[in-house]
Amino acid sequence: MDNSLLVKFSQFFRPRLIDALRGYDKARLTTDITAGITVGVIALPLAIAFAIASGAKPEAGIFTAIIAGFIISALGGSRVQIGGPTGAFIVIVYGIIMQYGYANLLICTMMAGVMLVAMGAARMGNLIKFFPRPLIMGFTNGIAVLIALSQVKEFFGLQIDVMPADFFPKLQAIAHAANTVDFLTLVLAAVSALFIWFYPKAWAQKLPSPIIALVLGTAVVALFNLPVETIGTRFGGIPQGLPTFDPPEFTFQTLRYLIAPAMTIALLGAIESLLSAAVADGMIDDKHDPNQELMAQGIANIVTPFFGGIPATGAIARTATNVRSGATSPVSGIVHALTLLVIVLVAAPLAVYIPLATLSAILVVVAINMGEWEGFRTLHKYPKSDSAVLLATFLLTVIFDLTVAVEVGMFVAILFFIKRITDLTHVSVAEESPQMDDGESTLLRKGVPPGVMIYRVFGALFFGAADKLEAILSTTHAEPDVLILKMHEVISMDASALHKLEHLHGKLRKHGKHLILCGPHTQPYFLMHQAGFFAQIGTENVVANLEDALKRAKELLPQKA
Repeated sequence: MDNSLLVKFSQFFRPRLIDALRGYDKARLTTDITAGITVGVIALPLAIAFAIASGAKPEAGIFTAIIAGFIISALGGSRVQIGGPTGAFIVIVYGIIMQYGYANLLICTMMAGVMLVAMGAARMGNLIKFFPRPLIMGFTNGIAVLIALSQVKEFFGLQIDVMPADFFPKLQAIAHAANTVDFLTLVLAAVSALFIWFYPKAWAQKLPSPIIALVLGTAVVALFNLPVETIGTRFGGIPQGLPTFDPPEFTFQTLRYLIAPAMTIALLGAIESLLSAAVADGMIDDKHDPNQELMAQGIANIVTPFFGGIPATGAIARTATNVRSGATSPVSGIVHALTLLVIVLVAAPLAVYIPLATLSAILVVVAINMGEWEGFRTLHKYPKSDSAVLLATFLLTVIFDLTVAVEVGMFVAILFFIKRITDLTHVSVAEESPQMDDGESTLLRKGVPPGVMIYRVFGALFFGAADKLEAILSTTHAEPDVLILKMHEVISMDASALHKLEHLHGKLRKHGKHLILCGPHTQPYFLMHQAGFFAQIGTENVVANLEDALKRAKELLPQKA
């Protein structure tokens, strides 16, 4: 019994690390260690920058990258996924801290973690495919714009005490402080950004541009004692040591009003992590387990707040770097986390010299690179419905927030989808066509008996297209004695369409007329059977093909009064 439970659990919760270690050898270990160290070095400036931009202390980003990065690699469903804080969370986390405080952000993150575990346990990992591409492009570009906007203060050295979280107040604050630009800060930020942007790609594999920019910027500030803001002047430095276990306090009343922001974190975390894993799949010709990945992401977000960490998810850029560095298993992600830990234990005191201007430059480049700007340039090539979804999601993300953007974007996408499927559904008089088999064409050429009308129904019969059934009788000059509906091409049917079909049958029966259904597919067949519709029209009036339908119609014609 115990073995049976263990087998079931291993099928339900099976980290990719277990399978990846089969046949693991020294050569793969060496490659994974090299890739892990490379990604760990790259992750350092990003983790610090993401945390500061989110309104948290720099160590929160580093500890998140260490703890969440380790858990996501050890327990996740992808062979090469790298987890940690990401730019996509900056706007959301900053808004939560401004509105609810840092302590409640920790609770929000834990709640989001529970939601992610529940989503994975409920096998909802594949639901990501139901998010249309224009919607994802819209909110990704919106987040990119907001990240860049959030760095205006640090990039230009503006004198703004607290940067507002909302879009228009943020613009207003920037406008009011426009005359407080610090020239030295601006030069340092601009040079750092240009250095990262034009850094030779051939060198990036061995010496990543963000870490080189960070080292050079820090060295210049330290050597020349430049009067610019640094981690030391703003935060006092980064603790040299392990994070302390500090569970956040909460009440059930607190949980109630944090549900909405927690859902936002969970939604974005799920989307970004699964997108990142999918990108990695394409690079290594593999297939990740989306449900296992969600559960690992959830566990990481439950554990990390106990050590003061911020939300974490799969990081697309770091995952891609991990693959390009030769990673073959989750071991590289574990090494990435351990590399960050060693850096903190050894080099934390040097962080006091890191200029915020260089960190802002790194984030501005991250924002530019994460945006899918090609979507705007090719907007005219898209269907109008896709363009509307993209623009609506983009504008709502920038002006309001991600939750509103995704909700409205999905609603608009669903409306357009319903319209598209409705337009594809046709009900028309059956005539000879290339789609018909030879037997049906022959039957129609021989002629249809007087008093019999044959209609071809094509597409999905659902609430959006159900009225097309009711319009059948209004399009005929005379009410037929027998109406045959060819349903071979009806792929699905819902209760609304069935109701209209029942109404159509009722009108025919009221005048002593008959309805014959010809060749319904599996799903419509079972729906009508279970609803008792076949009993209403008579099972003898449900036939497999047009030949049988015409035979049955001839049997019914003599019954005309």
